Amino acid sequence: MNKSKRPFTKSKRSFRRRLPPIQSGDRIDYRNMSLISRFISEQGKILSRRVNRVTLKQQRLITVAIKQARILSLLPFLNNQKQFER
Repeated sequence: MNKSKRPFTKSKRSFRRRLPPIQSGDRIDYRNMSLISRFISEQGKILSRRVNRVTLKQQRLITVAIKQARILSLLPFLNNQKQFER
């Protein structure tokens, strides 16, 4: 009758821990365009914290930096360019 000794064991899946998108030396600033552009979607929207995998404090700094860059015309507010492919 007893098929297995432990019927409710968790499966041991191995997973590789993802590296954090912001290293300790990176400055979150409106001038750091290579860093800021990673947190913007193709439409020009700011990606959520869950998608970015950043802390709450980092997400707030990213949001402020993106908004400052938009005001200074370093980033577009919207990216509505439709790509027509034939």
